[in-house]
Amino acid sequence: MAEHCNISAAIVAESEERSYAFKIEGYSRTKRLIKYYESVTSPRFCVGGHDWILRYYLDNLDLVPIYLILDSADAKDVKAKAGFCLLDKDGVPVPSCSSTFQENVFQSKGSSGCGVGYSIKHEDLERSPYLIDDCFTIRCDVTVMREFKGQENGRFVQVPPSDLHRHLGDLLQSADGTDVTFQVDGKTFSAHQSVLAARSPVFKAQLFGPMKDSSDDLIMVDDMEADVFGSLLHFIYTDSLPQMSREGDNEGVAASHLLVAADRYDVQRLKLICEEKLCSHIDTDTVATSLVLAEQHSCHGLKEACLQFLVSPSNLEGMKVSDAYVHLKSSCPSVLKELIARLLPAELKAAKDIVMAI
Repeated sequence: MAEHCNISAAIVAESEERSYAFKIEGYSRTKRLIKYYESVTSPRFCVGGHDWILRYYLDNLDLVPIYLILDSADAKDVKAKAGFCLLDKDGVPVPSCSSTFQENVFQSKGSSGCGVGYSIKHEDLERSPYLIDDCFTIRCDVTVMREFKGQENGRFVQVPPSDLHRHLGDLLQSADGTDVTFQVDGKTFSAHQSVLAARSPVFKAQLFGPMKDSSDDLIMVDDMEADVFGSLLHFIYTDSLPQMSREGDNEGVAASHLLVAADRYDVQRLKLICEEKLCSHIDTDTVATSLVLAEQHSCHGLKEACLQFLVSPSNLEGMKVSDAYVHLKSSCPSVLKELIARLLPAELKAAKDIVMAI
């Protein structure tokens, strides 16, 4: 009688860990203005393939509570553990102001597990040396347990991860079978019409729709740098960003130029990636430029991050003396009105309405 091959399996849990620093600016002002059940929310960050946020509630009279919240719409029963710590002026954790939570189940979007969070008494924070210029920073270390995988002894076939992006990237580099050429800022780029049309509705309309030019031998692209168009093509073929090609490139400036290109050609995932990068490069020198960019290209997340940054009086003063502030005033006055209305106390609702109506 034939014998079956016996294969034993072991269950192995994989995990991914990431730290996120949440800086609370304008603590005293925010504490005075916030309403009952209102909160301040951090930008999204990704761990273990899921989006997370930190939410800071200021309606507690005694404590400063900050909770870890699952923010992925399609997530279910995500297992994660977290640690929280207050950071000193050098970004070093304060051992006496730390807490750790064991593995919790976050059932769906909006879940905080079983109250996974950190709290410190208002009076302790205000007396401590860690409230600096009316700001303090909490670091959250999140570990997400991924799906359990069977690890088998005697496995005969192991399927590798997809490398489609690499093959398409090689196709772009080799220029094999290209059927369209673009000229951008004096440089030519060859590409494949079908790939461009599949990834961009604008390219699809330009190459196959009513916008199609009868003389398609060479398509001119105006108002764009050659490096930016090359990065756009790289993303369209590989779904990833290229490495910075020039030493000293400013990542924030590169992301802003690429965001404009992504919006122009309706490559939404690339636009969101650039928007996320710009959210992490906000400072007093760049916030005015980022606000203009966000308003002109409908980047709601970037706009909100800039407005929250400007809640701090010192950040607002810093923006006013920046070179880009004059451009912000002339090109997007409505954004400044929105900022002023947001800074007014809640009880001055009539004043807010007047400002917004001007």
